[in-house]
Amino acid sequence: MGCRATGLRSALLRVVLSDDGAGDPVLVVDERRRMPGRGAWLHPDQRCLELAVRRRAFGRALRHTGPCGTEAVDRTVTRLAAQVQPQHSTTVPESTPVPTVDRESGLEADGDPMSTHR
Repeated sequence: MGCRATGLRSALLRVVLSDDGAGDPVLVVDERRRMPGRGAWLHPDQRCLELAVRRRAFGRALRHTGPCGTEAVDRTVTRLAAQVQPQHSTTVPESTPVPTVDRESGLEADGDPMSTHR
């Protein structure tokens, strides 16, 4: 969303608008991708988040006027970036293919759920 590049759904974060208990709108990461309402998709990258905030892309994508808190999204992106940082090691890690989508999700053909190419 911030960088305007597309990506696989499994590689993106779904962000939805929620309230913080006091009635103020805040952005939260829908980790299970099951929360109701409109969602915006964001790369788990600090630069992409900063671009989205600067361009006010969350408000447009979620159809919300006014400011929204992005602290929860920022914490999640920072946590995920720390997990992805390569560990400095002298051995070469073995690469095993990891499936990126569930078999029953309908995305196993080419990553596009609306595609007719199987």
